[in-house]
Amino acid sequence: MTELPPRFRVASETGRLREVLLCPPDHYRWIPTNSIVRRTLAEGAQAPAPHHLAAQHGELVDALRQAGVTVHLIRPEPHLPYMAYTRDSVVVTHRGPVLCQLERPQRRGEYAPLLDWHGEQGSAFWRKSSVGTLEGGDIHIIRNGLAVIGASGGRTDEAGAAQFADWLRGEGWEVRVEPFDEHFLHLDVLFCMAAPGLAVACEDVLDPGFLAWLRVHGIRTIPVPYRDAMALGCNILAVGGDRVISARGSAGVNAALRAEGLEVLDPALSLFTQGGGGPHCLTCPLLRDD
Repeated sequence: MTELPPRFRVASETGRLREVLLCPPDHYRWIPTNSIVRRTLAEGAQAPAPHHLAAQHGELVDALRQAGVTVHLIRPEPHLPYMAYTRDSVVVTHRGPVLCQLERPQRRGEYAPLLDWHGEQGSAFWRKSSVGTLEGGDIHIIRNGLAVIGASGGRTDEAGAAQFADWLRGEGWEVRVEPFDEHFLHLDVLFCMAAPGLAVACEDVLDPGFLAWLRVHGIRTIPVPYRDAMALGCNILAVGGDRVISARGSAGVNAALRAEGLEVLDPALSLFTQGGGGPHCLTCPLLRDD
C-alpha cells in the first residue's frame, strides 16, 4: 500500500513557502525570560499596547500574503503570552510535524493547542520530542538532507538535539549539532538561511568550525555584527522566489540582502524583536515546495 504524503512538510528553509502558521498577539507581553527582553525592560521601554502589537503583527501577515503565502492563525490562549512565537512548539520536517519540548515553564502549555490544531487539520505528527528540551528556533533545515541544530544547554539541550538529530540521520540526513552560549536564546538569533546557498550569520560569535562547515556545503554568509544580531537582525524568514521577510529595523541587514538581489519585505516588528523574536520566531512554516 502506498504511503500518503504528510499534510504539511518542509524539506528546506528556502523552498517556496506555501502555508504558514501564526498566532495573533492578543495576550502577548514582555516577560523577562531571555537576555534580549531583560535588556529591553532594563532600558525602561514601555509595555507595548495591544493595538500597536496587532498593527505590527498585521504587517507581517500582509507581507506573507504579498508573497503568496497562505496564512493560518491559531487561537491564542490568555495564559500563554509567548504563543505568538509559533516557531518553537512545533517544527515541520520532510516527514511532517515534530512536537518540540519547550524549556521555559511559561511556555510549556503551548503543546496542547498545537496538538489540537494539527489534529483538526488532519496533520499527523511524525515524532514527538521526549528527551531533554527541544525548541524550533534552534532547528534549521538548510536543505533536503542537511540540517543544523543549535544546543545551548538552555532552550535546547544536548539530549533534545541528539534525539532530533538521530531521527533525521535515520532518514539519511547529515546533521550538525552546534553548541553556543545560551545568552543568545536560540540559534536563529545568530544564523538564518536567506536563499539557497546564502545565509546571514553573526560571525563574531559563531564558532569558526561551523562557518567552515557551511562553506564546505556551499553556503555563503552575510556577516551581521553582534549589536545587530541582538536586535534580531539575523532573524529573517526566506519565503522563496528570491524573497525574504526581515524586520524594518534591520536596516544594515536589509541593505545587504538587497545587494544580493533579493527582494526584502520589511514589516515593522520592533515590539516583537524587543521581546526576543523576529520574523523567523513569529512563523511556523507548514508547507514549502521541495
